[in-house]
Amino acid sequence: MRVDLITLFPDTLEALANYGQVRRACEIGSLTLTTANPRDYSEDRHRTVDARPYGGGAGMLMRPGPLAACIDAVKQHNPGPVIYMSAQGQPLKQATLQRLAGEPGLIVLAGHYEGVDARLIESRVDEEISLGDYILSGGDLAALVLVEGVARLLPGALGNPASAGEDSFSDGLLEYPQYTRPREFENRPVPEVLLSGDHHRIRQWRMRQSLLRTRERRPELLRTALLDAEQRVCLQRLSDPTAE
Repeated sequence: MRVDLITLFPDTLEALANYGQVRRACEIGSLTLTTANPRDYSEDRHRTVDARPYGGGAGMLMRPGPLAACIDAVKQHNPGPVIYMSAQGQPLKQATLQRLAGEPGLIVLAGHYEGVDARLIESRVDEEISLGDYILSGGDLAALVLVEGVARLLPGALGNPASAGEDSFSDGLLEYPQYTRPREFENRPVPEVLLSGDHHRIRQWRMRQSLLRTRERRPELLRTALLDAEQRVCLQRLSDPTAE
């Protein structure tokens, strides 16, 4: 997959490219990261990319011309959709990352100032994505989150491919609690079932814990989670221990 990050601050991508699963994906060829700076497509010698909004208001907006020219240039090498990181976009979900990981490429637009001209969004952007209901100074950090989330799902990025399938939200539920050495920490022992070697009991325990955590911490997820028959029975028993 090729990912082009359109940003006024291309150096922000360097740290991510040298870290963890993103670095691994780049090293094995599953991922190619490139940046493009809209200032390189500005029409004046000052490389101006912003202007005051029509109608008044605080702050500056990114002008559509340099951004459009930058996106068009990138699209000559990247067939993927243009994603704009925006507080007005759809909340980022694991299912979104899984879908985007199947694209041949991604063009991620990191806005700045007060945002970008609406005409640029109408003419060039395929999808707007938000990290949540809060505001950052720019879209670069949000873009890096998106790239990292997609990169770890690419072939070979994770040392153990099964890890991605066990993450929270991979099946619509929160992940079960995990434990490692020592067997006891501050008088808190590892649950005995995890030491039993009985894989069936361990799987059952993990399923129950995943459902419990989701019900206690994010109950709204249960309304949309695709539960199989075994999970539905387990959830019913958690709600009503006398249920069969």
